[in-house]
Amino acid sequence: MATVSELLEVARSQIGTKESPPGSNRVKYNTAYYGKEVSGTGYPWCVVLIWWCCQQAKVQLPIKTASCSALRNAARSVGQWVTGGYRPGDIVIYDWGGDTVPDHCGIVEYVDGPVLTAIEGNTAVDNDSNGGMVMRRTRSVSQIVGAVRLKYEEDEDMDISKWTDQQILELIERIQAVLGKRENSDTLVKELEEAKALGITDGSNPSALCTRAQAAVMAKRGKA
Repeated sequence: MATVSELLEVARSQIGTKESPPGSNRVKYNTAYYGKEVSGTGYPWCVVLIWWCCQQAKVQLPIKTASCSALRNAARSVGQWVTGGYRPGDIVIYDWGGDTVPDHCGIVEYVDGPVLTAIEGNTAVDNDSNGGMVMRRTRSVSQIVGAVRLKYEEDEDMDISKWTDQQILELIERIQAVLGKRENSDTLVKELEEAKALGITDGSNPSALCTRAQAAVMAKRGKA
């Protein structure tokens, strides 16, 4: 059994991997899963990537399967199915059509209120469920039918007191990136546009945190 961080480290290392040739479903994860090289429409591999990552990280899935529906049903049968409160390490299953039929899956990396970031196989920006690539995707929680909550070891990486300065800086950068995606308050739109016109700020990432140095520079520009 491994930690959430260990599974995510494996998954992140696969980002950018593509099937070859495009549209073939011929990819190393399928080769490992079936024990031979396979290709064709009968071999979608979003779940197979999950299986492969879990094998590498020594995390136990409730079933070996290439089917989102079978994975969901197995998780339900062993009490590992959740329908809310998603967190890193969960295996989320999506429904694109609103018919509650599973269409795709991914490993949750980050959660930010109504959206989450997951690492997914066989996806692309123009084909969510059969795009042929391992990618980091941002999704609405409303598209999720539920998630498989795997059993992990306690993750020592979550003990912030043991983090290095570099790890803390990386967390802050991630927080800034997430905050920067949030929409600005409507009540501040006019003032922000005026500040941009005066050269006080460029207006980017308006909801991100501001350092003392940045605040001092903006205050000085405002007096100029």
